[in-house]
Amino acid sequence: MSILDKHAVLEKNATLLLVASLFVVSIGGIVEIVPLFYLENTIEKVEGVRPYSPLELTGRQIYIREGCYNCHSQMIRPMRDEVQRYGHYSLAAESMYDHPFQWGSKRTGPDLARVGGRYSDEWHVGHLADPQSVVPESVMPKYAFLLNAKIEPTYIEDLLDAHAFVGVPYTPEMIAVAQADFVDQADPFADSTGLLARYPKAQVRNFDGQEALTEMDALIAYLQVLGTMVDFSTFQPDASR
Repeated sequence: MSILDKHAVLEKNATLLLVASLFVVSIGGIVEIVPLFYLENTIEKVEGVRPYSPLELTGRQIYIREGCYNCHSQMIRPMRDEVQRYGHYSLAAESMYDHPFQWGSKRTGPDLARVGGRYSDEWHVGHLADPQSVVPESVMPKYAFLLNAKIEPTYIEDLLDAHAFVGVPYTPEMIAVAQADFVDQADPFADSTGLLARYPKAQVRNFDGQEALTEMDALIAYLQVLGTMVDFSTFQPDASR
């Protein structure tokens, strides 16, 4: 019996074809899955990546709440046109503390994975308050109300604790001083020594230019940290992975 004849038997017998298909799929699944049990982490560790500070994390919650991810991805693909426009391609490690991640698949607006430090705080305030005043053809809605939405760190310990529960390395010390770190990051006159020790490269200043601490402060603090944790001038990918 030739190979074609043997294959014809499979094609004519639905039960036999199902069993054979399950067998082949099972082999493929085992080959893909079993090696993962021998790896402590499937994400390459990258120097500089850290959990978000309390104020940045709050800004991220506002970013998600307002649906910014519907129009802005945070994932630069390793393609020449994307790298030339947005910067170094995104690393898995940069999203390792994101719950949920903000990769996205649709770009009504530009990718924001490297937006940190690209524009001034004043630019962000003007753009968020009235996008069309900065980019006339923009279809982005106005978020001027964020300037009047005062925030307090009332539940920030609970937020950090929830993220710690799913694996983000917030220590008990970080959670204990979360309220102080929340306020101090938006106060350029505060002693930020401890904050910077816990969250290296955290930017400390009055982000929206107002006396009160607002949702605009938090959102801009989050936007300004995106893509700034890793020093790509010295980054070398792990060739062994």
